[in-house]
Amino acid sequence: MIFTQAIQRNAQTQPNDIASKFLGREKTWLELETRIAKFASAMRNLGIEPGQRVAILSLNSDRYLEYYYAAAWAGIIMVPLNVRWSLKENAYALQDAGVVGLLVDDMFLEMGLGLQDACEEIQHCIHIGEKDTPKDLLNYENLIDNSEPITPFPSKEDDLLGIFYTGGTTGFPKGVMLTHKNIWVSSMSFMTDLQAYTRPDPVMMIAGPMFHLAASALCWSSVIGGMKLTIVPAFTVDGVLNCIKEDKVTDTLLVPTMISMLLHDPALESADVSSLKSIVYGASPMPEGTLLEAMEKMPSVGFIQAYGQTELAPLCSLLHSKYHVMEGENAGKIRSAGRPSYCVTAQIQNDKGEKLANGEVGEICVQGANVMKGYWNKPEQTASTIIDGWLHTGDAGYMDEDGFIFLVDRVKDMIISGGENVFSAEVESAVSKHPAVHEVAVVGIPSEEWGEAVHAIVRKKADVDCTEKDIIAFCREYIASYKAPRSVEFREEPFPITGAGKVQKNTLREAYWKDKERNIN
Repeated sequence: MIFTQAIQRNAQTQPNDIASKFLGREKTWLELETRIAKFASAMRNLGIEPGQRVAILSLNSDRYLEYYYAAAWAGIIMVPLNVRWSLKENAYALQDAGVVGLLVDDMFLEMGLGLQDACEEIQHCIHIGEKDTPKDLLNYENLIDNSEPITPFPSKEDDLLGIFYTGGTTGFPKGVMLTHKNIWVSSMSFMTDLQAYTRPDPVMMIAGPMFHLAASALCWSSVIGGMKLTIVPAFTVDGVLNCIKEDKVTDTLLVPTMISMLLHDPALESADVSSLKSIVYGASPMPEGTLLEAMEKMPSVGFIQAYGQTELAPLCSLLHSKYHVMEGENAGKIRSAGRPSYCVTAQIQNDKGEKLANGEVGEICVQGANVMKGYWNKPEQTASTIIDGWLHTGDAGYMDEDGFIFLVDRVKDMIISGGENVFSAEVESAVSKHPAVHEVAVVGIPSEEWGEAVHAIVRKKADVDCTEKDIIAFCREYIASYKAPRSVEFREEPFPITGAGKVQKNTLREAYWKDKERNIN
């Protein structure tokens, strides 16, 4: 269960097969292994020792893929940085992790230089972009060309592989420590569940940001399965549709905001997506209206929901495409997050840590070899998250009699209105079905009468109109009146999102709760 094993196996069993494609560059598995072994050697020659941390701040690329494995090959701990964070936020992560080396591409060169100035421990800054390398930085390709390959560091399965900073919508960044075993087990479970590697000529497109566990886990699972990886620098509708057509992509992962952008771009109507067999979606809730529209507009594509979080490396459960139906024996599960994946034990617990019966809402808790080692330098937060061997996800949900997990909300996003619990995800799902709604976020806002009131923030489609009364009346057809929005706000500007594509509800709430204390009845 060592991270680099998959690269070695592929180089041995399919050395001349294409492993990666990026900007027209193709590399075989044998070429990829050689480059990884050489860059690992280069880092060690720079004086970076096993156990030290090397970070990366970059858009997606084939060099990002090599970084993952070269770090492990050298016994160095990877620290992928969030490309949406500010310089101060990423400086915090670098300083917290004690990072000694930084890889940076053209897009983030200026921030990379600023981070190098702000973080005294950074001894080496390596340029991995396509343009000329600034004179004060090391050139990635030169380092590889001038290094001899080394054998992999003899890591153990419980050794630390990476520190992955998470925070975004939930507060101050925390460094999630994942071991070789954590990531190997989660990636194997993902690969086995998806079965994408069993297709003839499978091609996995990486379109989500590679710093995030959703996209990186798909990379690692695809490597284990020996699949060809085609990588786009960052999500754009044209870029993704062109990649699917040109590289005959069979599988990919897109977050709901990306799927929404695809659905509302006219280019989709004439695009050739005939090779595409599955789209995995996850990282944030998918409004049911968006999912149904996607299924209608891309009927030949199987949709698969993946639910998890960074602390689970990242997989908890999957909902397979056969359950994405409205009729037949598999109907009724489309709103669920699926069943626990292989090597995962999930349980719904109350606030006393007691297992709840099927259908009762509580916190989703997980046991398994994929559960993180802990939070870097945060023993108290680790202890409050992993209790008696169970990782507490912070997500509220229930399990049905067939073992399907139904998410109802983040525990922190739950709205308590007049003493009743209202789950924002349920309200968003109802609002999203209205034909005029392009995107919706539901938050709790102050109410003297109810403590909190359900408030929907809506972005409308360009060609359909509606009013606040229309939305509220429409919702009452799907959910109880007390759950329906009491107010609706229409916006044109996009919602603030994290690097993983999650709507930053804390940012949306701030304007309403400024100078107020929570007043919950």
